[in-house]
Amino acid sequence: METPKVPDTARSEMSLIGESVVIKGELSCSEDLYIGGQVEGAIELKGNRLTVGPNGRVKGNVNARAAVVQGKLEGNIHASDRVDLKQSAVVVGDIATQRISIDEDAYFKGSVNIQKEAPKKEVLGVTALSLNEAAQPRKR
Repeated sequence: METPKVPDTARSEMSLIGESVVIKGELSCSEDLYIGGQVEGAIELKGNRLTVGPNGRVKGNVNARAAVVQGKLEGNIHASDRVDLKQSAVVVGDIATQRISIDEDAYFKGSVNIQKEAPKKEVLGVTALSLNEAAQPRKR
C-alpha cells in the first residue's frame, strides 16, 4: 500500500518548539519558528518570523525578518522588517528594526535603532520596448 501524499496546501511552514523542550546551542531555520519552550543560544531565521510564545524563554541574540515576543527574551533582536512586543513580553536587549510596536504593560529594557528600508533596485531606463527595438534588424 502506498503512503498518501500530503497536499502542498496542508503543509505547515512553521516549526514548533514545545513547552517541554530545552535547546542549548545555535539554532537556524529556513521557515517560521514558534518557541513555547526554552532556547539558550543564537537564533538565525533570516527571511522568516520568530514567535516567542507566552511560556517561551530565549537567552541569545535573534536575527529574523520579524519577531513577535509574548514571553521572555534576553538578547539583542535584529529584524529586517518588524518587532512586536506583546502585553506579556519581557525583553532585555537592544532592538534594530524598521518598524516596532510595544503593547501597554510589555517590559522592555534596552535601546531601539530604527533602520531605514533597504534601497530598492532602480530600473536603469531600459524598457521592454527599447529591448525589442534593439533586437529587431533595422530596415534600410
